[in-house]
Amino acid sequence: MSEQCKFKNYIWELPVRWCHWINVICIAVLSMTGFFIGTPFSFGRSASDFTMGWIRFVHFTAAYLFAVSVISRVLWSFIGNKYSGWKEFFPLATARGRHKLLRMLRYYLLIDKDVPETVGHNPLATTAYIALFCIYSTMILTGFALYAEHAPGSPMHRALGFMYALFSNQGMRLTHHVGMWLIAGFVVNHIYSAWLMDIKEHGSEISSMFCGYKFTVKKED
Repeated sequence: MSEQCKFKNYIWELPVRWCHWINVICIAVLSMTGFFIGTPFSFGRSASDFTMGWIRFVHFTAAYLFAVSVISRVLWSFIGNKYSGWKEFFPLATARGRHKLLRMLRYYLLIDKDVPETVGHNPLATTAYIALFCIYSTMILTGFALYAEHAPGSPMHRALGFMYALFSNQGMRLTHHVGMWLIAGFVVNHIYSAWLMDIKEHGSEISSMFCGYKFTVKKED
């Protein structure tokens, strides 16, 4: 298909790219600092060095940034272009979406040799993104619920009161920890899939998340 790629199309708008890379940084920082919080280990020479305190501060700061980024991406799905729109995340809702998803599934199952071109989101990937955003939401809720326990009766603690009814403290910690591993598994698959599509489609799949442009066989409006 590489010899057919003639048109340069602007696909990923700046807010989409910003949210993507902010999420990448936040997930990396949250995972690393989360390990230390779950298994405390001080690099300091004395308690006054406040090592774990700083690790927790970095974790909480990244958590706020991550929550803002996720919420911003959800909001942008209602005001952005058609490639970032919320309809893209529900390919099963239309006959065309189901057809594209089936073709992509056949390729991943090694039934078809030719990869179908996807201008915006891969219809199979968007189905996984719905599950990913559910995990994101769970991580945000459990994380802030655990964070709010330091101030019982505070606005955040009251707002997240339903979480304490649904989970025990240990249950929230376990859910938060399992969620991190699920996200880690998605990241591995996501990097491989992006690399695979970049090679097979020759449409600048990876670089498009830096510049916003992809090369396609037809000119997009």
